[in-house]
Amino acid sequence: MENTENKTIGNNVDKDKKSKSLLTDILEIIESTIITVFAIVMIFTYLLHPVNVVGTSMVPTLNDEDRIFMSTVMFDLSYGDIVVIENDSAYLLDDSGEVYASPSVPLDECIIKRVIACGGQTIDIDFATGTVTVDGKVLDEPYINDLTLDNDGAFEYPLCVPEGYYFVMGDNRNHSSDSRNQLVGLIKKEQIYGKAVMKYAPFSQFEIL
Repeated sequence: MENTENKTIGNNVDKDKKSKSLLTDILEIIESTIITVFAIVMIFTYLLHPVNVVGTSMVPTLNDEDRIFMSTVMFDLSYGDIVVIENDSAYLLDDSGEVYASPSVPLDECIIKRVIACGGQTIDIDFATGTVTVDGKVLDEPYINDLTLDNDGAFEYPLCVPEGYYFVMGDNRNHSSDSRNQLVGLIKKEQIYGKAVMKYAPFSQFEIL
C-alpha cells in the first residue's frame, strides 16, 4: 500500500511539472510573438516605408506600379543610389554659379531618380555620344534604358554640383524629367525623403536595390 501511494504522489508531481513546463512554453511563445510583431511594426513605422512607383522614368530598373521599400534612416548618399524626392522646388544656377530657386512652377510631386553626382563633383554630359562623365571618369551605366541624348536645358556642362545638392537622372534617360530639366534642377538634401532599398512587388522580380 505504501509503494502505491508513493507512486501516486510521484505521478502527480510529474503531471504538475509537465503542466508548468507546458504553460512556460506557451508564455514564451506568446512573448516571442509579441516582440516579433512589435519589432515589425517599429521597422515599418520608423525605418522602412512602402512606395508605389508611378511612371516609366526608371525603366528598366523600376517599372510602373512596382512597389519598393524606402529607408528613411539617416544615411549618406553616393553615386548609384535610388532616392525618393519631394520635387517642391527646382534649384538652378545663376551666371555667377550661385544656387537659386527657380520661379517656374516645379513638378511639385514625388519623383524617384538615381543619384549621378554629389556636391563637389563635376558632371559632364556629351549629348552627341550619350556618355556621362563624373570627375573626369566616364560612367559605366549598365542600368540605363538608353543613352543620355536629351538635353532639357537646365544647365551648361560641365557642371560642378554645389555642396548640399545632388544631380539625379532617371534610368530611362530620354523619357525622364530629372536634373537636366528646369522644373527639377539640382536636388537639395532636404528634399530627399529616403533611399530605395528593396523592390518587393511583383514578387517574381524581388530585388535588393
